[in-house]
Amino acid sequence: MFEASTFLLFMGSAIMLIIIPGPDLVFTITQGMTNGRKAGVITAMGLSLGNIVHTLAAVLGLSLIIQTSVVVFTIFKLAGAMYLFYLVYKALKHRKEEIRVNSEKTNDLKGLFLRGLIMNVLNPKVAIFYLTFLPQFVNYQSANISLQLCILGLIFIIMTAIIFSIFGYFSGTFRDRLLKNSRFNEYMNIAATIIFIGLGLKLMTTQL
Repeated sequence: MFEASTFLLFMGSAIMLIIIPGPDLVFTITQGMTNGRKAGVITAMGLSLGNIVHTLAAVLGLSLIIQTSVVVFTIFKLAGAMYLFYLVYKALKHRKEEIRVNSEKTNDLKGLFLRGLIMNVLNPKVAIFYLTFLPQFVNYQSANISLQLCILGLIFIIMTAIIFSIFGYFSGTFRDRLLKNSRFNEYMNIAATIIFIGLGLKLMTTQL
């Protein structure tokens, strides 16, 4: 179903994108620092499971686009590539900015889980990213496009849960790296720039 080279590219890109400091990862680390390791892991689970909604939306959205016409798919490709190039601009523009966090003490682990879940589900940027990221690793010559998207989405969700949980559990260790080391944030944003450019170009050359 998946070519080995394409699948390895997906895994590598996914790992890099997950560990790049963003609102979700910073929120996980903040909860781990403020409310303990368990809170960090619970928050990570909520944020990760919210991606189930985005995976299903990507499956339904791409299936509809493919069934509509080649022209619509081409427009989708160009719009998606433009969005990825916009992320390149944002990453470069804010590469030297410090990461800011808002911490608050709580013992409500269920509340943290739901907050992470809702925070992810209601984030339109995550939805758009899913719709532009996952389709690039699909084998369009196969009849199981929806199944491929579901598998890729599930793998991404599992990887996000594992990596976020590690960061949440060892939040004290990662705190200095992510929140106090400005050079680290700059390097990660440069890495994100390279990845987004590659993904944007790849999306533009994707063929049905």
